[in-house]
Amino acid sequence: MRLGIVGDPEGYYVRELLRASGGAATVIAWNELAGHEVGGGEPRFRAATATLDAFDALIVRSMPAGSLEQVIFRMDVLGRLDAAGVVVLNPPRSLETAIDKYLTTARLSEAGIPTPRTVVVQTVDAAMQAFETLGRDVILKPLFGSEGKGIGRLTDPDVAFRTFRLLERLGSALYLQEYVDHPGFDLRILLVGDEAFAVRRRHDSDWRTNLSRGAVAEAVAPSPEELQLAQRAAHVVGAPLAGIDILQDREGRRFVLEANAVPGWKGVATAYGIDVAAKTIALAERLVEERRKRPAESPTT
Repeated sequence: MRLGIVGDPEGYYVRELLRASGGAATVIAWNELAGHEVGGGEPRFRAATATLDAFDALIVRSMPAGSLEQVIFRMDVLGRLDAAGVVVLNPPRSLETAIDKYLTTARLSEAGIPTPRTVVVQTVDAAMQAFETLGRDVILKPLFGSEGKGIGRLTDPDVAFRTFRLLERLGSALYLQEYVDHPGFDLRILLVGDEAFAVRRRHDSDWRTNLSRGAVAEAVAPSPEELQLAQRAAHVVGAPLAGIDILQDREGRRFVLEANAVPGWKGVATAYGIDVAAKTIALAERLVEERRKRPAESPTT
């Protein structure tokens, strides 16, 4: 299989995938993506190190910040490669959904998957109204972001007002979610195709349970309800490779907080002692074989 990895060449997960491939994969940095010959001959997609549409599969790692034009163009290239027959893991549409917390939450809720009450607004007045509606105890999250970066808990009206005003001036959307009182841990279920690996993430001194913030992960067996929630959430997002975060409140109710289409797996790999990078490459190989077996589509008229 001709495999490409799109991401930071120095990043941990890119290096892990390159190791698991035996050094056979090609690494492509995000700023190398390019489309050539549009309107002149056969469209080709190139990078500094490779012709992109010559790959059987591309594994996407990380989703770096960039200008609106850069982000749109990068997704355009991935989408056109997918349409040209290259397996993109995860598919471009799942990436577009999962990197946008509002869109992810909305689609999960529409599918009947329990999520915390959430309000997304653009003005201070609307944010203060939402602050009151959500019980004066809210989690403020960036619309785009991961690993708990930029997340804060607001309980004081004066602090909330000043925070909202600053973000409004910066042109930020204000994503507010009710705080769910929990016993100090959440569940991350990593889905790699049909395989599922669950870890309980616990932090004794922080309500945030991200491993990047010092939480400890231990392997656990998810309940049938938790596994079903994770599988449904991944299906809604459209991600064969997904990290689903589930939080249980003190009354036993479960909520899906996040559906990540570029999931980290350090905690799972350590807790289970498995090579997740190798499993990810095996998933890409299986998706390539499945695509090859599909009957050719009839030309439209």
